[in-house]
Amino acid sequence: MIQHDKRNRYLSLLPVVFTLAWPTMLEELMQTAVQYIDTAMVGRLGTDATAAVGSTVTVNWLIGTTVYAFGIGFLAFISQALGAGEREKARRASAQSVLMVLLTGGLFTVLTAALSGYVPVWMQVEERLRPLAARYFLIVYLPMLPRAASVIFGTVLRSAGDTKTPMRVGVGVNALNVLLNFLLIYSTRSVTILGRSVTLWGAGLGVTGAAIASAVSFALGGAAITLALFRHKTVSPVGFPIRPDKTILRPIFRVSLPNMAQRFTTSLGYVVFASMINALGDVSTAAHTVANTVESAFYIPGYGMQAAAATLTGNAIGMRDRQRQKDLSVLIVLLEVAMMLVTGALLFAFAPQMVRLFSHDPPVIALGSTVLRMVALSEPVFGIAIVVEGMLQGAGETKVPFLINVIGMWGVRILGTFLCTRFLSGGLISAWACMIAHNILLCILFVVYYRKLERKTFYGENSHLSGVL
Repeated sequence: MIQHDKRNRYLSLLPVVFTLAWPTMLEELMQTAVQYIDTAMVGRLGTDATAAVGSTVTVNWLIGTTVYAFGIGFLAFISQALGAGEREKARRASAQSVLMVLLTGGLFTVLTAALSGYVPVWMQVEERLRPLAARYFLIVYLPMLPRAASVIFGTVLRSAGDTKTPMRVGVGVNALNVLLNFLLIYSTRSVTILGRSVTLWGAGLGVTGAAIASAVSFALGGAAITLALFRHKTVSPVGFPIRPDKTILRPIFRVSLPNMAQRFTTSLGYVVFASMINALGDVSTAAHTVANTVESAFYIPGYGMQAAAATLTGNAIGMRDRQRQKDLSVLIVLLEVAMMLVTGALLFAFAPQMVRLFSHDPPVIALGSTVLRMVALSEPVFGIAIVVEGMLQGAGETKVPFLINVIGMWGVRILGTFLCTRFLSGGLISAWACMIAHNILLCILFVVYYRKLERKTFYGENSHLSGVL
């Protein structure tokens, strides 16, 4: 009877989980598809172009994840407020998110413009490629204000259970990016369509054209997500002041600042990791860039389920429903493992074919295929880490995850890669082995910590998971 009741509870939660998860998965899929197309288009320009663009990708993670950290604070606050039925408090928090977009967007616009010429040097890009890499970086980050809006406002909408609007905006942005790539990267050329030769206009701007296409798409996407938020029935900030409100910002910062520190330090670790790989030469840099691009598609179920886990955890805590949260945690982890087993098997089986989509260079194909097959074996493990971290984010618990991520990144991935590449004459394969070890450690520590909280302090008077309200 108990097992029957448990099964019925899980079945009743399935539609809720997938209603929140599938739009995020589709959005991630579209973003990944465009990343694939971008990499393939730039790859046709040669290995130098791929290396110039890929060399600053990890700096993109550093900036983007730092902005996203503020979104996590709003997600925890708003999802819990709505779970408790406090809609006005949720809208007040939404108004404060406008303030955060203005501050973070303005700050990073100035910083990235001022530092664009130095980033390729810090990333150890070959000297002959530095001007091209710097120009690409500058153009992509000029529309930082709308990019910040896309990140933070998108998270606010997801915290209200609206994952479809960010998905629709993301699909439109990505479609526009592909179209502009076709027009701006290549020169005017003749193509054959249904047996007929057609002249297709092109600006012939190469890597610079790819940067302009991304910048225009980011700008329009930010404008669209802003309009959607201001029209939203549940979390529209219209009518509420955007001047700093300590009663809202203090609990949000309590969640956001540790998460920002985590994302900044781990993303900085990605930058250092990439710089060590860049120092291994063009083939390793290109193989690493292509393999990262390929691998990102196979994490889509993980990040889709993470969004659902964070929102539903916040709602359950707002409702003070312990049983619902326990059921959700078990169900989401089981679904995640099942999906990542499938994606890991596909990645292992088709690694060479996937790499060939982006490079025709045999050494790049061989090296990229090897590291992808290595990481494919750890996909389910990393998937668990992703969704458990999402549950902790929805609960407003970010301090210990910060420590776990820093230890894993700097103590395992960075230190291990440094020792392997500098003292043991290891190459890209040893660096990716350190990355896999890092992911396994994250999974173990996140699960142990979450189970400890769930058993001893979940919803208790002094609970770490008592929420941010």
